[in-house]
Amino acid sequence: MSLVTIAVVFGVIFVAELPDKSMFASLALSTRFRKSYVWAGAAAAFLVHVIIAVTAGHFMTLLPHALLETIVGVLFLLGAALLLFGKDEDESEERKKLEREMRGTRDSFPKVFATSFVVIFLGEWGDITQIATANYAAKYHDPLSVGIGATLALWSVAAAGILLGGKLLDRVPARTLQRTTAGILILFATFSFTAAFK
Repeated sequence: MSLVTIAVVFGVIFVAELPDKSMFASLALSTRFRKSYVWAGAAAAFLVHVIIAVTAGHFMTLLPHALLETIVGVLFLLGAALLLFGKDEDESEERKKLEREMRGTRDSFPKVFATSFVVIFLGEWGDITQIATANYAAKYHDPLSVGIGATLALWSVAAAGILLGGKLLDRVPARTLQRTTAGILILFATFSFTAAFK
């Protein structure tokens, strides 16, 4: 286990997830339901996603080194492109959609947990942070450290969304966070391409 890998993965995944729809979903759910129940459901969904991503990344390591580095580089560039040119997240639309889905749901732990889990799990499928987690698992050949870093980052973002809500994104615009993350991913893509062609 590497603390450096955990820290690098945590930093990139945390910043990438801040402007994401899952943070808005956690915020919207927490305005209606008990915050601890929402966080538990979101945390479980994030953990499942990290396990899937790390497993996929581990299988990528079976490829020849040059091919692996090329694929990782391309996926990092794809992630950067999605952040730079993709559709911006719309908090108000996400909130309205969740409010429609939540009508009639009682505030019991199983129902709130299940609602939070399903909303976050479906929202995160194929998300940039899931792709980046798989890439890091393949790049560092250290699924445990990558998994810990990614999980802690995603859990922290869910907690920030639930506890701090919109105040967090009032201070730093979502577009700035997306561009910063895209720049970091381009840097990692450059390192991967360099390693592939050495």
